[in-house]
Amino acid sequence: MQLHPEKLPVRTDFVDSVYRVLLDAITDGSLAPGERITQEEIAEQLHVSRSPVLQALRLLKKDGFIEDAPGRGVQVTQLDPAWVAHLYEVRGALDALAARLAAQARAIIDPALIERGRIAARSADLKTNIESDLAFHNAIYDASGNPLIGESARHYWVHLRRVMGAVHRSAAHRSTLWDEHAAIAQAIASGDAKLAVRLSDQHIERARSNLVGQLQDILDR
Repeated sequence: MQLHPEKLPVRTDFVDSVYRVLLDAITDGSLAPGERITQEEIAEQLHVSRSPVLQALRLLKKDGFIEDAPGRGVQVTQLDPAWVAHLYEVRGALDALAARLAAQARAIIDPALIERGRIAARSADLKTNIESDLAFHNAIYDASGNPLIGESARHYWVHLRRVMGAVHRSAAHRSTLWDEHAAIAQAIASGDAKLAVRLSDQHIERARSNLVGQLQDILDR
């Protein structure tokens, strides 16, 4: 386990900062599923006392990123394909609602988001690919005009970033993904709400099938 203390600002209340550093490590895979976490080691690496570490771990456990380890202590929550499938069911409902509302408003999704996504898809930088994917969907959430959609989706996206980072999607899949994004954006711009919802549903189902399938393959090895 290697954390990055330089991310911590100079302040006396470190709970939020410790939480963020640990969450980043969990979502980018630096802290792997099932890896045990000790307060002492974290406190030593981040140069803080054990108190903010303990509180940060409690928050991470509440949010589902940390779980009780066998015996005693805590570990990074294992990735469960069935739970990920449930996650996609909820995200799919939010994305379909956002696409419908955005289409009713004939919103224009910035074409630059799609172009940057296509460029990212040709690279091996998984972080940039995930960020480009998130930026596109955030644009639809914003275009829906309902701020509660984006607020709700953010919670699920944190977990989804972790899954995406764990399975390392293929370049071919990333290329197809941006074709799907472009079609959704076109349907929204044309005001075809039914088509936008159908394309959004198909997009989420393909993503769910791909990620859950790859995750299950990893766990079966």
